[in-house]
Order: sequence, then structure tokens, then C-alpha cells
Amino acid sequence: MSVYRLKGSPFWHFDFKFQGHRFHGSTKTKNRREAEAIEREQRDRAKREVAASKAARTSLRLDDVCGRYWEEVGQHHAGASNTHRQLARLIDFFGPDKLLNEITDPEIAELVARRRGERNRAGKLLSAFTVNDTPEQLKKLFTRARVAWGVRFDQVPNWRAHKLAEPQERVRELVGDEGERLEAAARSDYLPVLRFAHATGLRLTECVTLKWSEVDWHARRIRKPGKGGRTVTAPITDALRVILWPLRGHHPDYVFTYIAEHTQEGRVKGERYPVTVTGLKTTWRRLRKRAGVEGFRFHDYRHDLGTKLLRQTGNLKLVQRALNHADIKTTTRYAHVLDDEVADALERLAESRNKSQSDRRDAS
Repeated sequence: MSVYRLKGSPFWHFDFKFQGHRFHGSTKTKNRREAEAIEREQRDRAKREVAASKAARTSLRLDDVCGRYWEEVGQHHAGASNTHRQLARLIDFFGPDKLLNEITDPEIAELVARRRGERNRAGKLLSAFTVNDTPEQLKKLFTRARVAWGVRFDQVPNWRAHKLAEPQERVRELVGDEGERLEAAARSDYLPVLRFAHATGLRLTECVTLKWSEVDWHARRIRKPGKGGRTVTAPITDALRVILWPLRGHHPDYVFTYIAEHTQEGRVKGERYPVTVTGLKTTWRRLRKRAGVEGFRFHDYRHDLGTKLLRQTGNLKLVQRALNHADIKTTTRYAHVLDDEVADALERLAESRNKSQSDRRDAS
């Protein structure tokens, strides 16, 4: 046995090598016999880990899996900061040495239960949408390992069993003069990103992270990484060109910038810096209060575009493409705007039938 006392620690520790790999750590017990039993468990686990890594040709330690996923995929997400938080949350819950192929359904259920009991900054319990983000990120690790790294799993978790029911997202559009009030209350340096979001329907992070390299003036199209790593596009219409063209030269990389109002935290008053997600959210809360517009989130610019575009065209497929929805089922949330058109069509059909019946009676 290789358990030993470490100076300054009350616990027994283990340290051994298996097929060239070193395994060491604290047994977290002061009893030698218990420590030796734990060390035997660690040796058995080391055998499984090395065997799994050889079969998969990659380390299945959660810390290594998350690191590789981040390097290959996560850092390129439009919401990379959220991806990083989710990966860190998984490592914190399961532990860095947990093997991906040993994560079980009961453990995932425990993870979901813990998240359901957590609260946000406002003191409210996390929404089903937020809770579902964590097991969804874990699912992406399994998928990446299986599809891109060739890992074979004897058993895959039942992801559907861990997904909480999500209430249907409400659709809110601008009414009356709300749009004009929001623009009138906005700071001039933040106004372009608001108008851009309203014109394209792109998500907040997709707007904030827009780079000049993603703006193709010649093809008149914007192409950039979006939600889930998918490429989102938007045509550069004449109206959009009016928004973007004056912003050239403000920053070499990022399209949307703001002017620092104070010299602090490495920023100099009067200088321009890229708009951040946190900064835009804070500005948006203050702006909405000044404008007196209630219940309208930044994301609702997207809903406003979807509802008005569908109302104008009646083309659900077109709206799907405009909003970069992967599945048209997501777009059907806007179908309610066609209720009046459906009612009018039914009225015309009824009138046509009545006229046809009347013509037949007159003919007889």
C-alpha cells in the first residue's frame, strides 16, 4: 500500500502509478484502514479510466473533456461566457476526475434538483429555461465525444427525463409609440446596436459580438456564429447599411462601441470601447425605465420583427429564415398574428358558399 501522512494534513494520502499514469490525492480520512480501502478503490478506478481513455483515444476525465470542448467549440460560441460558466458548473458538481462515461442518470437528476433550488440575483428561483441549460451542456459533451472524438458509450443518459417543462415563451411586440420612446431615451452611442437588433432580429449576444470581419459589404450579407454554434445570417439592406456605415473606424474589430463616461477600470473618459453584454443589459434597464416602456425585453426586438414580418407577408417559412430558426416549430409561436387573416378567409369562404347555394336556388 502507498498511503502516507502528508505534513500539515490530518488525512492519509495515496500516490501510485498505473501504466505510466500517476494518481494521487487525499483519502479525506484519518483512519489508516479506511484510507487503504479508499486507495484500493482508486486503483480500480484508475484501471477503468486508463482502459476507457485507450478505447476512446482521449481522456474521459471531465476536466479534460470540458477543456477540449472549450478549445474546439465552446470559445467560438456567440454566448461563450455562458458556455464557460456551464462547463465550470459541471466540473464543480461532478468533480474534475469524474469520467464522462461514468456519469449516471441519478447523478444528473441530483444536479437538476440542485439547480432548481438555486436563486438568481433578484432572489427568484431559477426558471426552467435556466435550469435546463446545465444538463443540456452536459448532453453536448456526450454528443461531441461520440460524434467528433469517436467515444463509444455503453449507455447514454436519458436526457428527456431530466428536462423540465418550459412554459411557452411569450411574444411581445412594440405597440403605439413605444419604439420611438425607446430611441428618444437612448444614449447616442448605444442607439446603433438597438436599431441593428430591431432591424435584424439577431439575439443580444449576436449583436454585441458582431465583428467587421463578419460584415461582407460586397455580398451585402452578415455571417457570424450564433446560438448553438450555428452560423446566422442577415442581409445588409439599405436601412441596415445606414446603421452600420457610420460606425466604420470606431474600432478595428468590433462593430458596436460606446464612449466611456468615466476614467476607471482601465478605461479612459471619452474613448471608445466595444459594447459588452453586461454593459448593454445595464444600459437597457435604465433606458427602458426612462422611456416608460414596461414588459419589453431586449430579446423582444426579435419577437417584434417576427410578428410584424409574418403579419405583413403571411409567409412562415420566410420568417423562419429571417430569424435563423433551425426548426420551423419555433417559428410557429408567431402564428397567432394570422388569426385575423384566418378569420377573414373563413368569412369569405362562408360568403362564397352562401352565394353559391343562393345561385343554385335561383336557377331551379
